[in-house]
Amino acid sequence: MHYLIVPGYTGSGPDHWQTHLANTYAGFSRVVQDDWRKPDADVWTARLDETIRDIDDDVFLIGHSCGSVTVAQWAATHYDQRVVGAVLVAPADVDASRALPAIRPQGPLPQGALALKTHLVVSDNDPHLSLPRALTLARTWGSTVETIAGGGHLNSSSGFGQWDHIVTVIENQSGRRLETAVGRAYR
Repeated sequence: MHYLIVPGYTGSGPDHWQTHLANTYAGFSRVVQDDWRKPDADVWTARLDETIRDIDDDVFLIGHSCGSVTVAQWAATHYDQRVVGAVLVAPADVDASRALPAIRPQGPLPQGALALKTHLVVSDNDPHLSLPRALTLARTWGSTVETIAGGGHLNSSSGFGQWDHIVTVIENQSGRRLETAVGRAYR
């Protein structure tokens, strides 16, 4: 199985848990957008679709923030039976009136069930997604959901660099144990 990391707005820097995953475990790569500061639903989902099509294996998606939004938008508009599931961490509410102006062009969020098994990991104090909205999205998308108390946006600024719990979540959701890699560095 191939694990595809889908970073969000500004990408995932060297201290982000997504980067730690890619540098620690085998079978990981990441989607690379042309401009991490301009999330656009059409552009970002097209790049995700192109990246998936270039992988010659089953795929498991791991999104964060606007990357989670990209995965949800892709799952609502595309289908590839090789994509077996996704973990969506702290999807940004790009439709909220208080959303950062730079991420609003990525809207709208999907308004129906996703054609993909998804698991949301959210926080009860995320400045970019309220807990009630997170629970509504989980119901709407047909996702399972877990809440991390006091986790903020579940990013490196909130203290989520090397994050052992996400490894357990990915293993549980993908049904596979992650294997460590040797000699990986930040890409």
